[in-house]
Amino acid sequence: MNASGPENSRQQPGGQDRAHLVVDAQGVVVEWSPAAQRLLGHPAARVVGRPVAELLAPAPGGADAGEPGDVRLLHRDGHPVGCRVRVRAETAGAADGSRWAVYLTASRTEPDRAIDRALLDVLFTRSPVGLFVLDPELKLLRFNAAAEGMRGASIQEALGRRTAEAWPDFGGEVAERVMSQVLESGEPVIGFEKRGRPPGDLDHEHIYSTSVFRLHDDEGRVLGIADAAIDITERRRAQDRLALVAEAGARIGTTLDVLRTAQELAEVMVPRLADSVAVDVLESVLGGEEIFPGPAAPGVELLRAASRSRRTAGPAGAYAVGQVSSYPPAAPANQALADHLPRLVRSVAEDSTWMRADPLRGHRMLETGTHSLMLVPLVARDSVLGLVTCHRWRGVGPFEEEDLVLAVDLGGRAAVALDNARRYVRERNSVLALQRGLLPVRLPAPTAVVAAHHLVHSGAGGDWADVIPLPGARAALVVGSAPGRGLHTVATMGRLRAAVHTLATLDLAPDEVLARLDEVVRHLSRDGPDADVPAEPGAVAGVAGATCLYLVYNPVSRQCTMATAGGPGPAVVRPDGTVDLPDVPVGPPLGCSGPLFGKVDVELPEGSLLVLHTPGLLQMRPEDAGRAELVRLLTRPDGTRDPGELCVALAEALLPEDAGDDAAVLVARTRVLDSAHVAAWELPADPAAVATARLLATRQLAVWALDEEVFSTELIVSELVTNSIKYAGSPITLRLIRDRTLTCEVSDGSSTAPHLRHARTTDEGGRGLALVGQLAQRWGTRATDRGKTIWAEQPIAAAAPVPEAVGVPW
Repeated sequence: MNASGPENSRQQPGGQDRAHLVVDAQGVVVEWSPAAQRLLGHPAARVVGRPVAELLAPAPGGADAGEPGDVRLLHRDGHPVGCRVRVRAETAGAADGSRWAVYLTASRTEPDRAIDRALLDVLFTRSPVGLFVLDPELKLLRFNAAAEGMRGASIQEALGRRTAEAWPDFGGEVAERVMSQVLESGEPVIGFEKRGRPPGDLDHEHIYSTSVFRLHDDEGRVLGIADAAIDITERRRAQDRLALVAEAGARIGTTLDVLRTAQELAEVMVPRLADSVAVDVLESVLGGEEIFPGPAAPGVELLRAASRSRRTAGPAGAYAVGQVSSYPPAAPANQALADHLPRLVRSVAEDSTWMRADPLRGHRMLETGTHSLMLVPLVARDSVLGLVTCHRWRGVGPFEEEDLVLAVDLGGRAAVALDNARRYVRERNSVLALQRGLLPVRLPAPTAVVAAHHLVHSGAGGDWADVIPLPGARAALVVGSAPGRGLHTVATMGRLRAAVHTLATLDLAPDEVLARLDEVVRHLSRDGPDADVPAEPGAVAGVAGATCLYLVYNPVSRQCTMATAGGPGPAVVRPDGTVDLPDVPVGPPLGCSGPLFGKVDVELPEGSLLVLHTPGLLQMRPEDAGRAELVRLLTRPDGTRDPGELCVALAEALLPEDAGDDAAVLVARTRVLDSAHVAAWELPADPAAVATARLLATRQLAVWALDEEVFSTELIVSELVTNSIKYAGSPITLRLIRDRTLTCEVSDGSSTAPHLRHARTTDEGGRGLALVGQLAQRWGTRATDRGKTIWAEQPIAAAAPVPEAVGVPW
């Protein structure tokens, strides 16, 4: 059974059912709503079909049809329930005439009414929550004392006006849109924020959290709007300050760069704390120099490291980034730099002494309308690094103490980051100075090759390249890389480079040089500072993992002997433009276990290019792809053939701008010593051959016009040939090489190396090598595949004519 009339007539505003029942013309209940069951406790099955009079309590009560009245109805458990009753006739759908819809609302008791009055009194007199009541036209009907204090306007001035009219600077239009939405939908809006400047405090922006509800009576008629607001300005500012501090912790000091750190501080502060910010630092901070504790000197010069302004037009500050300036003696900035204490200047006076003494900054502040300043010294470990100046312009309230506290916190974080950056710069400069001191300023220029190198330093890495002149007009080409970066890596690189030079003087084969160098690395790793650090599998701790490519080129035979430890082999660009990658046995990195080092001999045509590089050159590509790209670059028809230009071109093409590892490239063009520079003779193992050797040498020196070197050369040839005849035997070869020095070589089939003896006064022999050592600039011995070679070098007089150039175009 359903009552007649529209369905929504039995709904409370907000969608809740109204307690109602339907009675026919005989007074029998024909419909009982669930809300009525909740109000009186009777289920529908027990009430429907029974007289409505049975629901009345014994006490008299009632109301005329159509007029509201108070009645007492019986609850299911027997106690009376006071109800407010409204009766409405319903004729639609009634077969026997009419029916009556009875609407019930629980009556308020006197205690309840007293509570309501007390609650209203509290809300409108003592509640800290601002309460506004508006009619359906959104005109103010009343508001409480808290609301009056929030807005700063009296009740008499605001009543009867719309909010946008009463408080035009307080976001009235936004509030009215929300209220109109609530009036239309009936759905409350909870906790939306309003921002603005109330009439009572136009200098500061306030934030209010507002909730809006629709008001209606028991009949569902809309009475207006209730607006409850609470001032959350301080809470929101505290939240914003905490958020800013958290953001500063994540954004300031992300790099060890002084200028970047200063810019990060300025970006964090503007616009959330200040309208513009200038960050100045001591020039010594940029240079990584030591900063001593104590006050800054009066008038100290500061370099503008960063500046930022919320205005995009025009410069961000009086000085551009990179400019140097100082403050006048009376300026608050000098005081802050002296005592390391922040300064809050709530009001900037246009005629102040320090403003007049600093016309450039003063004019800029007047131009932007700056009215308040904060000066925060950047102090770390009791040493002042710089100063942060925060500006606030017209239209925004002056800085307060809590702003200064926040600025000091941000400045402290930035000071620590700046000090870390300064110390990093200092350490990096020290390491780079050491690195520059351990690397060659320029490569030697032996006759055998024309070489150039290019080093790419991404940090303090351990890559190097070398050209080492060897006896017999030969040259050793070396590239190597020590693992890691930093001071220890640079020191390791210097040790390895010195060891290679030392081993090169022993005139060993490339594979033997690497074997001896491997022993040096293992010794350094066992005794070095990283000896206790766990090593990778197959390696010892410390400097293990270094790579080295070592090759020796002989311009007489055009033979190039090469060996490598861990690193890639060289590339050979022949004169016809073809590129070869010699199959060099790649040994393990130095200090790591693995197979023995091997070597390979390659004969090079005249004018070939040898391209050596460390693994860092191909750091952005897999090994095979990197080598293929290197070959492609070397075979380009428009590619340069100049060693210096080729080094730079390869580095620019193969390395990214922000290379993560160091790299070294060495390019050498080979040259050949022809018969005009070399003379060789086979000698029998006969003592009479000593005179023949002297004669042959004297004739060759006459051809070369080296008259001044004849006497010493005769003695050297006699001693060396005599030594070979006496201790070695056939075959014996005498060779003279005319290069920038005069080299005398005697080769024999014995592997026994001679050694220098100190002969006594009564000894008849043992003075030959000592005599050679006195006459020669240097001498030595090297092992060959067929025996050994003893050599001695002599300087050539500057006036001596030079034979025709070697047979390779420059």
